[in-house]
Amino acid sequence: MRAKIMRWAFGIPLLLAAGACSSAPEPGAAAVRREVTALRTEAPVVIDGKLDEAAWRDAPAHTLLHYRDAFKSEAPDVQEFFRNGVVEAGTIRLLWDDTNLYVGFELTDRDIVAEGDADQELHYRKGDTAEIFLKPAERSWYWELYVTPRGKTSAFFIPGCGLRDLPSTISASPALKGFRAAASYDGTPNDSRDTDRKWCAEAAIPRAELAAAGEKLDPGIPWLIFFGRYNYGRHLAVRENTAFPLLQKGGFHSQFNYGSLRLRSAPGQP
Repeated sequence: MRAKIMRWAFGIPLLLAAGACSSAPEPGAAAVRREVTALRTEAPVVIDGKLDEAAWRDAPAHTLLHYRDAFKSEAPDVQEFFRNGVVEAGTIRLLWDDTNLYVGFELTDRDIVAEGDADQELHYRKGDTAEIFLKPAERSWYWELYVTPRGKTSAFFIPGCGLRDLPSTISASPALKGFRAAASYDGTPNDSRDTDRKWCAEAAIPRAELAAAGEKLDPGIPWLIFFGRYNYGRHLAVRENTAFPLLQKGGFHSQFNYGSLRLRSAPGQP
């Protein structure tokens, strides 16, 4: 979650939501995972939180969604508030090159909240947060990464679902040393007296560091990916959590919901 100050760091969240951490899909589910496309770029991507490179405009946009049966247990007035779906929309785009996987967030937000002031915090407890979960499909481990409107970040490594709640997984130093992220915003963070408009974030995830854990992030090698958003604000009936792909069951750590990452060449590229 965060900002107009363009901060570089490491990042993306760990203890996002409660919910099961199930890596084994139900029978037949593996064949129908939602495909999440990252478009190859030959042009440099400047990590400044602005998403103004032409490559971002060409990359497919993935829309953040409410989870299935969202707000079903809430009071009737809350259910009515969200009756027409997502109130503050968000999209995600992905690029890749020989060095990094890039993630770009563009998030409508009328009240930007970012109370965390350091990296490697559990930022989803302190305000708006964009999260990335990245996992080799045939391995137990995965990464949880955050970025906030103020450009603060966190990068955690979870060796396996059965270990995710241990204090050792919430490290004081980033799990990916080369992870970089930055954010920009149109509004005034942490001031609910005015009306903000949106915030954006860019993240660069180093492919070589991912491979050092034991699995390359290369075309043809199966990886899973998932995105979550924590959205706080005075204009909302309650905090609005959204995700992509659609969250069918469980929480953000439930790998049943994760999409299949596809590294694709741009038109005209080999």
